Amino acid sequence: MIRQYKIKDYNFRLVLWLAVLSILGVLLVGSAQSNLQFRQLGGVILGLSVMVIVSLTDYSWIMNFYWIAYIGNLLMLLLVIVVGHDAGGATRWITIAGLRFQPVELTKIILIVFFSKYFMDTESIMNKPKSILRCLLLIGFPLLLVFSQPDLKNTLTITAIFAILYFVAGLDYKIIVSVIAIIALLAAIFMAIVTRPNQHLIREYQRQRIMAFLNPDEAEYTDDTTQQNNSVTAIGSGMLTGKGLNNSDVSSANKGNFISEIQTDFIFAVAGEELGFLGSCGIIILLLLIVLECLHESTRAKDLSGKLVCCGMAANVALQSFINIGVATRMLPNTGTPLPFVSYGLTSLVSLYIGMGMVLNVGLQEKIELDELSQEFVHR
Repeated sequence: MIRQYKIKDYNFRLVLWLAVLSILGVLLVGSAQSNLQFRQLGGVILGLSVMVIVSLTDYSWIMNFYWIAYIGNLLMLLLVIVVGHDAGGATRWITIAGLRFQPVELTKIILIVFFSKYFMDTESIMNKPKSILRCLLLIGFPLLLVFSQPDLKNTLTITAIFAILYFVAGLDYKIIVSVIAIIALLAAIFMAIVTRPNQHLIREYQRQRIMAFLNPDEAEYTDDTTQQNNSVTAIGSGMLTGKGLNNSDVSSANKGNFISEIQTDFIFAVAGEELGFLGSCGIIILLLLIVLECLHESTRAKDLSGKLVCCGMAANVALQSFINIGVATRMLPNTGTPLPFVSYGLTSLVSLYIGMGMVLNVGLQEKIELDELSQEFVHR
């Protein structure tokens, strides 16, 4: 389980980018809602501690329990439906031993680990019809449970991560083209249905957000577009260098309370207003560096499962970042997704750090394998 590693092989660049981005997150959360800053700092410390422990644990050993993790995840998602807490029309939170958390954030990490191991075990038959159907069923069960919360954005996010993992694992290009054609057709049918009133495919508030995005100038959807309009205004008001953290400008997004959930879903609006264009670009660059480090570690992985873990985490961070910033800048429909390592949310923060711990261990394993082969060659 625990192996001996050389400190020089540890990817301190990735740790540095994570630490800097998390510190910025603590400052921005504190500026958005000061009473949450200490909790966010505690979450960062906890996350970093868990990451270090996981990074020193053989990821191959962790993957021995992938079926247990998958079944446990299904039970956890079922628990959300049975005893979950309702918030804003959605049931996504549960409390265990006094700890309240959002299981879907951990679900992303568990499914990345599960399919990374599963695809490696079935690599030789993964393009066969029975294997593809089995994979679709395995991803279908958790997707159905997440969708029923209801949580459309995470359903789509998990689907995208699964598709990326399957592609990286070696899905045949002919199948990819066929799937893209089917997805395009289903997307067209989906949009045709949800844009009509009195449909039962998604909740009404979800439909309103989609319609507000498609028709932002219609008075009927003013309430749904106001938040995003205010977010864009806040980002623009920061100009090049921003107004500064914890500024006292009464017209700011923070002090004026023009945007709700500013500490989570719209944290990028705080960054744009208080850190300006330069600070916002700095956050985007840090996120990009984290994604690139994950991809770099994937090229050094000793096996397919390690490669997929790194690619899965890169996809998770990239997709969540794109959605969060896209919503804050009105490029996407309004939906609540935390900005990785920046937004307030301890479940998301610690879950991401667990995944990053596995990425770090993948990088260490490559060095270990080379050292062992070299020693074996010398002995011979």
